[in-house]
Formats: sequence, structure tokens, C-alpha cells
Amino acid sequence: MELKVDNGDGIESWKEVTLIYSAALRQIETRMEVLNEEFQHVHQYNPIEHIKARIKTPESIVKKLKRHGYESTIDNMVQHINDIAGIRIICSFTSDIYRIAEMITEQRDINIVAIKDYITFPKASGYKSYHMIVTVPVYLSDRTIDTKVEIQIRTVAMDFWASLEHKIHYKFEGDAPEHIKSELIECAKMVSDLDARMLSLNEEIIEISKERAEKKENA
Repeated sequence: MELKVDNGDGIESWKEVTLIYSAALRQIETRMEVLNEEFQHVHQYNPIEHIKARIKTPESIVKKLKRHGYESTIDNMVQHINDIAGIRIICSFTSDIYRIAEMITEQRDINIVAIKDYITFPKASGYKSYHMIVTVPVYLSDRTIDTKVEIQIRTVAMDFWASLEHKIHYKFEGDAPEHIKSELIECAKMVSDLDARMLSLNEEIIEISKERAEKKENA
């Protein structure tokens, strides 16, 4: 599906869009991997379980532009679509979500455009995740382009729930039967409870480990 050419940041083709947004994704991925390794070195703990990255398809972009009343041009795509490049960071515990978000915020050349905290304020469907829209500089031979990337941070349990909810949404084209919607909400509550209990258990394990280490030192 073709997007009409305009003058957004000098980007003139879908091929160039893919190049620039892929470069932005690689930058974010690499930084997260480095921060994760540093965290392991300093704290003997990895907050990040794994990372998923993707570039939105031209078809999805055109649909989103039309849904918001914009003509399908490269310029409109760059200006108005925030999730062309998307990266999902999966972690073990809810406390890791805010720790990772803070690490991203402290990166000097990453600019925070917007934050949506669906952990504190879940969607009506039960969806939970922490969303950040950021810009990262992509250095080309003749110019630098501040490129938007959507970052989603969630636990393994949240990601499992969101994956199923996404499949159901597309299966029923956004009009799932009410009993399925209700069941999803109940499952979201179970996921929240599981995350809370796992976090509590992990904190208890850490505390016991510290106490045993102190006893050994004083023995």
C-alpha cells in the first residue's frame, strides 16, 4: 500500500521510513541491553526478561491515519503516528516497570514526549501497561532526525493477558461477546493479584537472603 510523498523531515519513501525507524529501535534496544547488563553488574539482578521490537506495517498506518481523519502522506505519518516504531520491554515484577521507566528518563538524549500509566490507571477492559512516547536522535550522513518510538513496559503476566486480549479484539473486530469481555476483566484481576503476590514473595526472598548473609558475616 503506497503512502503519498510529502516533506516530513526530508523523508521521501517508505524505504527511508523503515531505515530511520529501524535505526531508532536498534538504539533503544541496545541501550536497554546495556542498562540491563549494568544492573546485573551492580545489583546482581536483571530487571528485563526480554525485549520485543516491531515496525508498524504501511496498511496499519494508513488505517490509523484514515481513522483520525488524515490523508495518507509520509508527512502525516511522521507527524501524527506515534507508534510506527514500537518496543515492548517485559520484566518480572511491577516494581521493575517503574525502575526501567526511570532509567529511560535519565538518558540525556532521549526526550520524553508523553507517558500513559495504565498500571496505576488501568483501561476499562483491564489492560495494564506503562507506555512512553519518546524521541531518539537518528544520525544520518547529512542530517539528524529526532524519531518517535513507543515504549511499552509490562510484566510477563500483563503481556500474556494483553496478547490474548489483542487476539480477541481482532478476531471479533472490536465487538467481542459480553461474556468474553467480562471473563477478560476477571482474568485481568487475577493477573494483578498474581503480580502483587509474586512481588511480595520476591521481596521476602530478598530480605531473608540479606539476613542470612549478615548472619554469616557475623558468625
